[in-house]
Amino acid sequence: MSMQIKPQMVEAVLFFSERGGICKQMFFPEFEALLDGVVNMPEFADQQMRVAYALINPRLLIKALVFFYLDFDEKGAPDTGWNIPLQHLAERAGRGPDLGAGPIRLACRSQCPVSWHQMHLWDPSLTPGNNDLALLRDVVKRNALGLLVEDEAAPAVATERLQMASEDRWYAADPAQEEAGKAQEKLDQQERVKAAQLIKQQRLRISSLTQQHEEELAKFKLASDEQSSNLLAQIHGLHQALRQQEEHNAVLKTQLAAQAASFQTSREEMTAQLRELERDGLSEIDGLRTQFEGEMHAKIAAAVAQYKEQIAIRDVELAYRAEQDTQALQEINRLKRAYTDLVSQGGEQILERLAKLGVVFVVYHPGAGHLTIPLQDIAVYQDNPLSYAAAKCFVSEEQYRHWMAHYQQPTCEAELPAGGRCAMPIDRIDTPGRFTLGESNCCARHKASSRLRTVG
Repeated sequence: MSMQIKPQMVEAVLFFSERGGICKQMFFPEFEALLDGVVNMPEFADQQMRVAYALINPRLLIKALVFFYLDFDEKGAPDTGWNIPLQHLAERAGRGPDLGAGPIRLACRSQCPVSWHQMHLWDPSLTPGNNDLALLRDVVKRNALGLLVEDEAAPAVATERLQMASEDRWYAADPAQEEAGKAQEKLDQQERVKAAQLIKQQRLRISSLTQQHEEELAKFKLASDEQSSNLLAQIHGLHQALRQQEEHNAVLKTQLAAQAASFQTSREEMTAQLRELERDGLSEIDGLRTQFEGEMHAKIAAAVAQYKEQIAIRDVELAYRAEQDTQALQEINRLKRAYTDLVSQGGEQILERLAKLGVVFVVYHPGAGHLTIPLQDIAVYQDNPLSYAAAKCFVSEEQYRHWMAHYQQPTCEAELPAGGRCAMPIDRIDTPGRFTLGESNCCARHKASSRLRTVG
């Protein structure tokens, strides 16, 4: 007598291709072996794959789905720092559309029960003709994994469980009317189920689009802030250069004025001497005129020679300074190389050994949640942790600092006319991207928009 194997719930993992279809299916134990490094997937080398975890019942119907990302290196090995608890997310996930076995449990980017795993999940497409949920339902129904299927025939009711109806209810008063009522009730129930499924799909799609729009808006806002900062820095530099040029022109004007005054004094002195000579006699006029012209030419030549000498000295000084700058730049580059060598011989080797041992560097920042820091980003994070966290939230560092102050103490920061702050408790903004200075950190009376309406 052979034992009959009873069909059970099965866990499977399905990989999406770039064109939108399913390119790989495997059981969950095979997926765990892939994560443990037992096997590699060379066809996924150096790619970020969209993957779905599915819980399938014995009638080939999906009961739960988790949509997540998985990175592969150049050899086709999965990311060693990947640690998403798929089964836990599937158990705690919210309700989703009905794929044939009642509403499924669905975990995705816009519906994630554990907030710090949200950035590693993705939202399925629900557009007609490109519905990822319908694609998964059809792929699972084709049973490419060879699952044991439960017979869908209704089981016979045991004789001892049958009950006899009372005699007065053996015959229906009007069988046609009763059948019509049951058919209408069944039709109404089907329409209500279809309407509920459609409403659930539309809500999920609206939530997904809202999340995408918020991320795009945060990216555009961050790019705009960075561009404004760059433009302000350029304007400041141009103003500074203009001010220096004006100061230099003022110095040159002062020098020219002093030289003109000196030449005017000399000319007046020479003119006075000529007049005195004219009174002494006409015979000496020609000689004095010649002497005056010679002296003038000599002074002009001496002045020209002096200025040329000063220019030559300046040229030598500039050349010497350029040589010093070159030597200083070479010394800086040498020190940078030495610093890089020292760093690579010290901390980075330790970090690389820890990373090879499977250690994952995770930090927590309000608003950004738990961040998994890759080894190549450790130095950037050490230089400015707040800037790194702000970039993960798609906001500038300054906005993130203001939001942190608001998040730690959600009170009105408006200045009162009598001095001091308003300090009235206000609603806390949990996301940095939704924080607006002058609006989110002020009560209703001190918000910038309410002040503008009052003035208008």
